Amino acid sequence: MNILTILQAAQQPAGGGGASFWIMILLLFAVMWLFMIRPQRKQQKELEKFRKELKKGDKVVTAGGIYGTVAEIQERSVLIKVDGEVKLRVDKNSIVRDYSTDAQETK
Repeated sequence: MNILTILQAAQQPAGGGGASFWIMILLLFAVMWLFMIRPQRKQQKELEKFRKELKKGDKVVTAGGIYGTVAEIQERSVLIKVDGEVKLRVDKNSIVRDYSTDAQETK
């Protein structure tokens, strides 16, 4: 009988704190969403908008660090002029930013 009472006591929670635990977990997720997930989604939407609004003549940078000027736009790819007559076809998703605005900010 002594072992049975010990097992029952070990299985029962220490009393109280159940509600406060769940409130803390919910607050933790709220803070994570506010400081991590929300800004990342906002940045991702801005990047998608930038890619949709690409036009011929835009100065862009690819994910691989290649600087070039947009020469032609297709549904899923972009032809960029790199240097002289050198042109590269890259996936539209590899375009990460417009560097013409970067050049204006540094002046």
